[in-house]
Amino acid sequence: MVGKTFTYLLGSDAAALLFNSKNEDLNAEDVYSRLTTPVFGKGVAYDVPNPVFLEQKKMLKSGLNIAHFKQHVSIIEKETKEYFQSWGESGEKNLFEALSELIILTASHCLHGKEIRSQLNEKVAQLYADLDGGFSHAAWLLPGWLPLPSFRRRDRAHREIKNIFYKAIQKRRQSEEKNDDVLQTLLDSTYKDGRPLTDDEIAGMLIGLLLAGQHTSSTTSAWMGFFLARDKTLQEKCYLEQKTVCGEDLPPLTYDQVKDLNLLDRCIKETLRLRPPIMTMMRMAKTPQTVAGYTIPPGHQVCVSPTVNHRLKDSWIERLDFNPDRYLQDNPASGEKFAYVPFGAGLRSSVPRVGGRTYIYYKSVSPLLCL
Repeated sequence: MVGKTFTYLLGSDAAALLFNSKNEDLNAEDVYSRLTTPVFGKGVAYDVPNPVFLEQKKMLKSGLNIAHFKQHVSIIEKETKEYFQSWGESGEKNLFEALSELIILTASHCLHGKEIRSQLNEKVAQLYADLDGGFSHAAWLLPGWLPLPSFRRRDRAHREIKNIFYKAIQKRRQSEEKNDDVLQTLLDSTYKDGRPLTDDEIAGMLIGLLLAGQHTSSTTSAWMGFFLARDKTLQEKCYLEQKTVCGEDLPPLTYDQVKDLNLLDRCIKETLRLRPPIMTMMRMAKTPQTVAGYTIPPGHQVCVSPTVNHRLKDSWIERLDFNPDRYLQDNPASGEKFAYVPFGAGLRSSVPRVGGRTYIYYKSVSPLLCL
């Protein structure tokens, strides 16, 4: 396909090759750098050697902790109520577009801090959309310097968003006040050699974290809304659970209350199974690899598709049905280690996974609870 050879690993046993591999054998940068570097910027993610990227992931993960999630619930609830209050009494709205807009607001506030959130208006929201448009088939296949309209919009948005971030970073550095958010975590972080992050690295990591979280959360929340809309009985069960856990008058949400919504938790798990936000994970084979009696030569792109593996009939009972109750059993996929991998696994976890499923859970579920 397009001059490249792809080898797909089907099933949990075969997928173990990718998830347990070392970067020098199955390389990520060779696949993703062309796509992500123009969006995130140089010096972060797939533009740096894998050991450096792993350090950056660790820094981000330290900022996505339980203490922060507890703060985020009230922030998300406030942003959600204000967003829907602006709609008026009646009308129609595309669910995916609405949740995408909302999650940009909640993610920016929770992840970037109040300084950056305060600057988020329609113009900046459009910049995010233009930047997000950089994740396209054309960007993956073609050189980034081509004068395509989408590439120009992406590059302009990258510059303007980073300028906004630079000002917020400098203001935070000059202030004696320290805030308890991801921006502050990155400002206080250092690499193993003691070097602090530069403003450009922090800005790039903030862009990457926002877009990764926005993609996964908006896609998952929209699909979950679709599945719930098709099943009136399930809707009623979720609503009853919410009233039972939170109280009949549905007071402001707390972290512990959201955590105790077990049926809703199973709904998001099942949504991630049927509609995983990452359809294919790819690596470039740098050394010969053997799996199931086959040899994959260097130069092949080795792929695992959660979309396919989550629907294999040998792994999943009633595989095409939306059935949240399948997770009431211990081994919904016959106990296979890599049968359920919406964000990757092992050494090969994706950027959204740095905060675990908890991150996407609160970004996706909390807005729906506030409806």
